[in-house]
Amino acid sequence: SCSVVWMETISNFSSFSQLNQNVSSFQRKFVGEVKRCEELERILAYLVQEINRADIPLPEGETSPPAPPLKQVLEMQEQLQKLEVELREVTKNKEKLRKNLLELIEYTHMLRVTKTFVKRNVEFEPTYEEFPPLENDSLLDYSCMQRLGAKLGFVSGLINQGKVEAFEKMLWRVCKGYTIVTYAELDEPLEDPETGEVIKWYVFLISFWGEQIGHKVKKICDCVFWSRWTCDYLYTVLHKTEDYLRQVLCKAAESVYSHVIQVKKMKAIYHMLNMCSFDVTNKCLIAEVWCPEADLHDLRRALEQGSRESGATIPSFMNTIPTKETPPTLIRTNKFTEGFQNIVDAYGVGSYREVNPALFTIITFPFLFAVMFGDFGHGFVMFLFALLLVLNENHPRLNQSQEIMRMFFNGRYILLLMGLFSVYTGLIYNDCFSKSVNLFGSGWNVSAMYSSSHAPAEHRKMVLWNDTIVRHSRVLQLDPSVPGVFQGPYPLGIDPIWNLATNRLTFLNSFKMKMSVILGIIHMTFGVILGIFNHLHFRKKFNIYLVSVPELLFMLCIFGYLIFMIVYKWLVYSAETSRVAPSILIEFINMFLFPASETNGLYSGQEHVQRLLLVVTALSVPVLFLGKPLFLLWLHNGRSCFGVSRSGYTLIRKDSEEEVSLLGSQDIEEGNNRMEDGCREMTCEEFNFGEILMTQVIHSIEYCLGCISNTASYLRLWALSLAHAQLSDVLWTMLVRVGLRVDTTYGVLLLLPVIALFAVLTIFILLIMEGLSAFLHAIRLHWVEFQNKFYVGAGTKFVPFSFRLLSSKFSDDVA
Repeated sequence: SCSVVWMETISNFSSFSQLNQNVSSFQRKFVGEVKRCEELERILAYLVQEINRADIPLPEGETSPPAPPLKQVLEMQEQLQKLEVELREVTKNKEKLRKNLLELIEYTHMLRVTKTFVKRNVEFEPTYEEFPPLENDSLLDYSCMQRLGAKLGFVSGLINQGKVEAFEKMLWRVCKGYTIVTYAELDEPLEDPETGEVIKWYVFLISFWGEQIGHKVKKICDCVFWSRWTCDYLYTVLHKTEDYLRQVLCKAAESVYSHVIQVKKMKAIYHMLNMCSFDVTNKCLIAEVWCPEADLHDLRRALEQGSRESGATIPSFMNTIPTKETPPTLIRTNKFTEGFQNIVDAYGVGSYREVNPALFTIITFPFLFAVMFGDFGHGFVMFLFALLLVLNENHPRLNQSQEIMRMFFNGRYILLLMGLFSVYTGLIYNDCFSKSVNLFGSGWNVSAMYSSSHAPAEHRKMVLWNDTIVRHSRVLQLDPSVPGVFQGPYPLGIDPIWNLATNRLTFLNSFKMKMSVILGIIHMTFGVILGIFNHLHFRKKFNIYLVSVPELLFMLCIFGYLIFMIVYKWLVYSAETSRVAPSILIEFINMFLFPASETNGLYSGQEHVQRLLLVVTALSVPVLFLGKPLFLLWLHNGRSCFGVSRSGYTLIRKDSEEEVSLLGSQDIEEGNNRMEDGCREMTCEEFNFGEILMTQVIHSIEYCLGCISNTASYLRLWALSLAHAQLSDVLWTMLVRVGLRVDTTYGVLLLLPVIALFAVLTIFILLIMEGLSAFLHAIRLHWVEFQNKFYVGAGTKFVPFSFRLLSSKFSDDVA
């Protein structure tokens, strides 16, 4: 009882450690109590099953009852066992009465139908004086005649409709055709006494000759036992039995909820107590738990409260134990950040005090999703749906909804930001249900292309329009170099005039492809920079100089320079000089090929800058491959580092070969040459230079090749954005535009179902299917391209003992 109260008070604070690993599960202290809880669970499962079978509602309490003390547990066990015995007996009697009633009903129908089988017309009846009248013999006797050394017998009964064919085949094969079978279908279906299913039945009458054939038929038919009770009496007894059974079940349903919760809590408590060590001398339990430092005061107060409420003579106390083990990872979340943290934890739980990517995922994840899902209309619909879930998050039906709806509800804040960011990117793309919106007025002026707007001297320099060109040309081209045609950029996003252009797709492809490369390189570079903070926190500064800096140089000297060329071309070249602008792709390829002939290039001195960048990239690769292994070998051989001798240094905790070689790297960086208490000596066999070298080489190859493949992987931002826009355009063209083109007579009648179909397809195809596709691709970009630059995710999640983790509903295994 004291243990139960103690566990109730310290829940939600601690994660228990197993102290009985060498003890069998059947030999632990509280194994008997666990078996008692399992027996109570079995009884409760039977009660819930019978209550559900009787269609009695199961009331679920609003509060969670506490775990009962041992005396109350014994009383509850005794009551439940008596209730189970009584319930089983009443149920058995009810089933027996129902079976007898069904058999009696079947017998009545059989007598009524078989009477028509044996009616004979007098003129067709044979006249043998040896044969007595048929009315004097029983219809159900197997030997109703015995003349001339042979026996004529009859067998009648009821058979399931589905077994008629098999029954005939069996009689034919066993009796070899010496039987005559007659069937008649009952007018009303009857209930099967075994399964309770209402099915069609047939009455059969078998005529046979011979005693041996009769025995075979008798075995096949498996004669039934006919009850002597009347139907009315059976109906009365059965109804009274069912009423009594329902009263017992209704009374049991009132308290079954609290009993289920109490048994679950007790079982969880005894499982945790079995993880504790039992001190025989002092007669107390010793538990080792992980507890957050901020909750130590609450844990100590909870122990005092548990000791006081349980009336223990010896108060519970807590000691902080120094340990060399790596603590579990606890990241406190709220209802807003929980969804983003779950996305990161699905990749792997972070190591203790490792940089948590979830903080940055709150912004980058919905933004990258919105880049692929950029549509103002679709994003606004998603935002409204998520906002509705957020405003009604306390509604009980949402928490108790089906699995798919519960997934949407748990990720409501992710959907909210995804919709909000999609509205923003939709404004940038100027895309609303595949149509552009002219909010600020286009920056292009069509009238400035007419020849009448310019002087005669300008006509020879420019390609202008006149009335003939406008009337006979299917495609007209705006020239931004003509004065007055292009009046300035659109204030926000793409100019709406591009929605009318024939080269709209070419323009948007170029824009989105360059944008995807820029966003991807920035995202990956940010991941490498976050790795520097990991090295600073774990006091491994050599990783910054020998790993992070070469990785940054390799990334920026190649792909960072590619971003520079894209932005430089955007800023320097205008509409007048666009025709002489070099191709960025060709210039980027020439950077590695060193062409013999000189090219114009983007700027003067470009060749020297590119060669310098390639030299820096080439020098960073061997440093990335060999720098860290050689440095660790240098430390292992006892060389002096920053004026500090490494001889005699040992580890507090061996977590990797890298830490073995460091031999207390914290003392290096702080200039402290003190020996740690509880250290152990290191042997030469613990350092494996070949393994460290191979690990670093694999990591370096993966990074260098990954910079290329990961950059190409970010092109999915462009591809999915293009696919979403084109699919939305196709849906508009095939439905809404067709409905709008119908004349006014039938236009309104046709437009209503067209708009309804358009809405349904938009929700299921563009919002759900396309949204799920963009969601999965955004997860992949974070897991593979971003988090692998700095995040290991090899930690253990802190899972405290908490009754909140127990289901408060009747689970499937109980119900």
